[in-house]
Amino acid sequence: MKVLVIGGTGPTGPFVVNGFLERGYDVSILNRGSHHTDEIPASVERIIGDPHFGETLRSALSGRSFDLIVASYGRLRVIAEIAGDYTDRLISIGGAPGYRGTRHPEILFPEGVQVPLPEDAPKVKSEGEFRFGYLVKISEDAVMEGHHAKRYIATHLRYPLIYGPRQPLPCDWWLVRRLLDKRKYVVLPDGGLTVISRGYAENMANAILLAADQQETAAGKIYNCGDDQQLTLAQWVQVISETMDTHLDIISVPAKYSHPARDMMMGSHHSHHLQFDTHLIRSELGYKDTVPVLEAFRRTVDWYLSNPPELNKATEGNLAAQYEAEDAMAKIHGEMLEKLEQLGLEDAEFIHPYAHPKKPGAKKDHLGR
Repeated sequence: MKVLVIGGTGPTGPFVVNGFLERGYDVSILNRGSHHTDEIPASVERIIGDPHFGETLRSALSGRSFDLIVASYGRLRVIAEIAGDYTDRLISIGGAPGYRGTRHPEILFPEGVQVPLPEDAPKVKSEGEFRFGYLVKISEDAVMEGHHAKRYIATHLRYPLIYGPRQPLPCDWWLVRRLLDKRKYVVLPDGGLTVISRGYAENMANAILLAADQQETAAGKIYNCGDDQQLTLAQWVQVISETMDTHLDIISVPAKYSHPARDMMMGSHHSHHLQFDTHLIRSELGYKDTVPVLEAFRRTVDWYLSNPPELNKATEGNLAAQYEAEDAMAKIHGEMLEKLEQLGLEDAEFIHPYAHPKKPGAKKDHLGR
């Protein structure tokens, strides 16, 4: 069996490639050749080509055919258009932006996406609503149109926020960096109670391999992916801090003003949940986390400590501005807490609401009802 992995050197790529090698596949990878990892054996064929354009992709694939193509990189709607000329089976990777309300929760009623978010939830309707999300949506559509037209057998996987080695959008690094810089607190929107679906790279690679192993079941399906255990932002801070044997206080501010947290939340300017419903992939393909979540975050922290991202002056300046804003917000937060303490509020005593008679025959319960 011959498989082509388009991409291959990102967070999930080496896990996918090595998983196919363990299954006895003849594996090739295709990308622009701008990244390299020693985790992919030298025996794996490297095909250099740009999968963002039909002409460059066709040139790279000229005269070739594969039993399976895994499209984890490039312009998916372009790949979907021509994949049938080179394979009978396509597994494609997308993400959450195609869901309606992920960027602009206020357009939904009630405001915010459904929790948990199922595969058939509404999608972005137009470029005007959210251009990137609309492009994600029509790319998914292109894959499924190819399947229904019998150009190939398709399975589409929606990735959550990926964490682990080689992440080009290093959300976790911004927290690790704060701890390395001996920060005492971090700003989070609304107490950090937001759940954003995440997936450890090795776990998400396993989702691809399960889809490849079970063609009949996965044919024509779209699956949400994500770790079995999901954390709130506050728990995420706690887990990473504990891994680094330290502690960060959480400064809670309204989401509208939580600018220092934007990089840690993929640019989100709201605190609504984005939690995938992953029942389908667990029930149909038998997905389970290969690496438990707490161990996955430990490995992620170890990776960043050994491989800190190289930041340019602009990014370092942005981080310094975030720290300055956090310091100002911490001062305001402290002043607010002092004023709240002055109100002399007391917690209500818990009283269970059910009848609790003290002796038989009483006409009224302990609450006088």
